[in-house]
Amino acid sequence: MNVAFLGASKGMGRSLARRMAERGDRLFLLGRDSTDLRRSAADLANLGATGEVGIAKCDLADRKTFRPALDEACDALGDIDTVVVTAGAFGQQEDLENDPEALNRLLTTNFTNTIHFCEAARGLLLERGGGRLCVFSSVAGERGRKPVILYGASKAGLSYYLEGLDHKFHDRGLIVTTVKPGFVRTGMTAGMDPPPFAGEPDDVARDVLRGIDRGQAVVYSPGIWRWVMLVIRNLPRAVMRKIGF
Repeated sequence: MNVAFLGASKGMGRSLARRMAERGDRLFLLGRDSTDLRRSAADLANLGATGEVGIAKCDLADRKTFRPALDEACDALGDIDTVVVTAGAFGQQEDLENDPEALNRLLTTNFTNTIHFCEAARGLLLERGGGRLCVFSSVAGERGRKPVILYGASKAGLSYYLEGLDHKFHDRGLIVTTVKPGFVRTGMTAGMDPPPFAGEPDDVARDVLRGIDRGQAVVYSPGIWRWVMLVIRNLPRAVMRKIGF
């Protein structure tokens, strides 16, 4: 695959990019920190990525960087058939309730600007007859839950957008994969008590890469979260008010 990858320098994104490199995919990294990008590019080249691993500045806080970064990736790779977005923001519910600026950054990053980036990617891929768009959302967006009201709302909106893309553009060759991880042990979740079924970044990366290759519309990882969230989605509202999950 020829992959433009936003968010490859940390956590689950890093693990996924490494798996892609190990099997010989061609990668071009997008991100806001040039030092992290260069370090990640060197790591991926050493793992076996085909050709030079290029980098370009792309900041989810700055929409003006989106299409130029994608165009630069396309020029460097010769063409793009896959765009992966793992970048995003996280905040704990109480912190977000008490910090309007942090809440605004999270909502803008996870919802508004991620959608703007995906729209740019969609346009580029459809200009080439289609391709794969893989975007990380979260099981937190499956239903309104007390511990993740605000973060979950940002991911719920993103998931609905991605589902709509799949419905509208699948027949034109756009294969959309929405990734819904459960709790994963990364730097983003450091210091939090992991719940049952907590996952590891490399295991998520394995599941996601398999899902991309198969053209899956939705990937839950760890896989048990598909069934956990099926139960949660069907619990009565009166029960949801009482439980802390």
